[in-house]
Amino acid sequence: MLDRPIHIGVDGRELGGAPTGVGRYLGQLLREWAADPTFAHRVTIFVPRETHLRDAQDDARFHWRVLPAAHAGTWWEQTTLSRAAAGAGLDVFFAACYTAPLRLTVPTVVAVYDVSFFAHPEWFGAREGIRRRWLTRAAARRAKSIITISEFSAAEIVRWIGLPPARIRLAPPGAPIVTAAPASPDRAPIVLFVGSLFTRRRIPDLILAFSLVARRVANARLVLVGDNRTRPSIDPRALARDAGVAAAVDWREYVSDEELARLYAQARVFAFLSDYEGFAMTPLEAMARGVPPVLLDTPIAREVYGNAARLVLPEPGAIAAALIELLESPHARETLVSAGRKCLSRFSWATSAAVVRRALEDAAEAR
Repeated sequence: MLDRPIHIGVDGRELGGAPTGVGRYLGQLLREWAADPTFAHRVTIFVPRETHLRDAQDDARFHWRVLPAAHAGTWWEQTTLSRAAAGAGLDVFFAACYTAPLRLTVPTVVAVYDVSFFAHPEWFGAREGIRRRWLTRAAARRAKSIITISEFSAAEIVRWIGLPPARIRLAPPGAPIVTAAPASPDRAPIVLFVGSLFTRRRIPDLILAFSLVARRVANARLVLVGDNRTRPSIDPRALARDAGVAAAVDWREYVSDEELARLYAQARVFAFLSDYEGFAMTPLEAMARGVPPVLLDTPIAREVYGNAARLVLPEPGAIAAALIELLESPHARETLVSAGRKCLSRFSWATSAAVVRRALEDAAEAR
């Protein structure tokens, strides 16, 4: 066991701007390390621009290095970040965004949250898919260990990248703090979706199902929150117009944390119809705020959410039936919300931060 402080480098590019899943995951790990009085290591976080997390973290153990870039993509990672990390006197490097600078000579630990670009190449452009697959495979095979967030993703990494299971460590996202009272009949008839709009998340099917819901539930609304990353690109507003529910569908590409909290507090149902995820964090956020989720019946949904979510087939009629039930029945909502509290108790940011810390310590010790 490592008995000395080490110097950890971190790829923090996802922390800036409007952080989504990876940025939120990494930000929580850093917060847990900062809150742990036994964490004696020095951490240098490399970012392409200033981030609000830096302002909130006045801690001598954490150092921020800004490596300016308009676009912190592969070129920034393999050149600017690579040079800076190589000259920083690091003992180990945490690549939190699937890939790592391949010329680094210090040990690396790489976070790979899912391998959708291997399992479903049709969801990605040809160049993007090739780049993601090549870099992720190369970084993963060079890494001392891989961090992932579910048993499902671990099995997929073994299958598609060919790594031995012993090199993979599980560090699922922690549960948000429960902030909602039992399901209330005073909530508005809102169906909420939060997450980037990817092809695999079946936004057209959700809108079509909602058009069936709107015929049954008075004043029902669908609110979509997330930037549009579908390929080929869809237009949610046009889909809503074609389905006859344009006035009842609201799409917002990004909202503040405060506005998102208000939406969670207002919604009766959360819908997240994804064919493929490494974990899916936003349904967990919904459960913590008393909003029962409707998810596709997939291996990852069964692993993470089980009976705390309504699991449905990818058919508009089945989706609509689940949404209508939860919009209209306080008892059905409270049953899922109660099961959700038990589900939430299984996930801890402190535990996951300890797993990542140990992986980094082990990698540095084996150097």
